[in-house]
Amino acid sequence: MKQKLILWIEDYLFFPNNFQRIVSFFLLPITFIYIFIIITKRIFSKKIDFGIPIISIGNLIIGGSGKTPITIKLASKYNNTCIILRGYGRFSKGLQLVSLHGKILTDVKTSGDEAMLLAQSLPNSSVIVSENRVEAIYKAKELGAKLIFLDDGFSKYNILKFDILLKPKIDPTNIFCIPSGGYREPRSFYKYSDLIFQEGIEFRRVVTIKKDEKTVSLPQKCILLTAISKPKRLLKFLPDNIEMLSYPDHYTFTNDDIYNILKRYSDFAIVTTRKDFVKLKEFNLENIFLMDLSIEFDNKISFDKLELYINKY
Repeated sequence: MKQKLILWIEDYLFFPNNFQRIVSFFLLPITFIYIFIIITKRIFSKKIDFGIPIISIGNLIIGGSGKTPITIKLASKYNNTCIILRGYGRFSKGLQLVSLHGKILTDVKTSGDEAMLLAQSLPNSSVIVSENRVEAIYKAKELGAKLIFLDDGFSKYNILKFDILLKPKIDPTNIFCIPSGGYREPRSFYKYSDLIFQEGIEFRRVVTIKKDEKTVSLPQKCILLTAISKPKRLLKFLPDNIEMLSYPDHYTFTNDDIYNILKRYSDFAIVTTRKDFVKLKEFNLENIFLMDLSIEFDNKISFDKLELYINKY
């Protein structure tokens, strides 16, 4: 029932049917108030120059558009970088130093799944989670960072930064902002970005199935277990008719969850994402496979504008 509700909401936000469109229209008055607040914030916010290059990786729609793998791809090219993110789904509050120059200092419940994945994937970087991005930037400078990557920072209008926006491969048919649709900010705000990367044009996702870090094939009897936004996007990388068990984005799996899954699917293997695996690791599951995601940029993309910005500092 919970999975059906998650998928219904996903369809409502991005690709609604006729009934969902009616619901969307009824909520438009709230949407207009929300847009007014967003535009007002953008107009009246004063940008702070922190004296360090800050690259924001963001998107206009709710949920995943590839921010984490894009951040990993870009940040891996530089030294003395610090990744700053809010840390959704974590059990901690305030500023937490997740890793320092690759040395992991917390557990996944303190960091959140995305921050732990970033920390594990970037041995030359530090990772900070904080609700207060300004405080985190000052902390990163104190730690000696020379370049900051701000995860999901497009809406932080008070920070002077280089904005990269990610566009989905297929634009949603629902063009409204929340709660009437899946946009967090008006579509017209793409014009405020410094670079736009659209999936399928500027970049593509490459998924390799791995077990114990070796490339393998999936067994015939297998289920997809995940707690990411828009989980149906994973199905195109997997065999047809694979059964999917999806949980809310950033969900923390419990012992009861795993017990019930293993009981119901006793002779099935499990395939999951690396973002999910950082939380599933503690359960010591034996028959588990990973969807190892990497990003490939189109060869025609020019990063000159980005390099010019970094070199200014």
